[in-house]
Amino acid sequence: MRKSRWFWPVAATLVLADCSTKELVVFELTGNPGPHTVIGDWIRVTLAYNTGAGMNLSLGAGSRIGFSIIAVAALGLLFHLYRRTDPGATLRAGALALVAGGALGNLLDRLRSSRGVVDFIDIGVGNARFWTFNLADLGVTIGAVLLAIVLWREDGSSREPA
Repeated sequence: MRKSRWFWPVAATLVLADCSTKELVVFELTGNPGPHTVIGDWIRVTLAYNTGAGMNLSLGAGSRIGFSIIAVAALGLLFHLYRRTDPGATLRAGALALVAGGALGNLLDRLRSSRGVVDFIDIGVGNARFWTFNLADLGVTIGAVLLAIVLWREDGSSREPA
């Protein structure tokens, strides 16, 4: 199946890159979390732990368990969508892989430590900063946008008259 040639390598690469960069940042920045300049004030590396979810969403004291359950359910849904994906739909498989790989990367982090998910990419100018995030978050975001485009195109092509 051509879709598997995209899904599994993309998902595995994202999980590996996400976990590796988080480990490296924790190793290097524990004790001096930053911010550390990468490209001027625009891109910095700052070690942060997020006990909630993206954009500082929180479920209070139950965030770790709650967001872990949500991630497992999302992974189940994503795998179901992957299985239903046409073997030749490589772009859709790649988009699903990015979302699934990102969800798995953050789930592993959440299960491994009660401190929360490691975030470290800090983008902005001066005090106008975006939320600190990681490679898993980037994969989920890019994958979700790509999946929305793919599904929108599939829906549009199915409505065209034959």
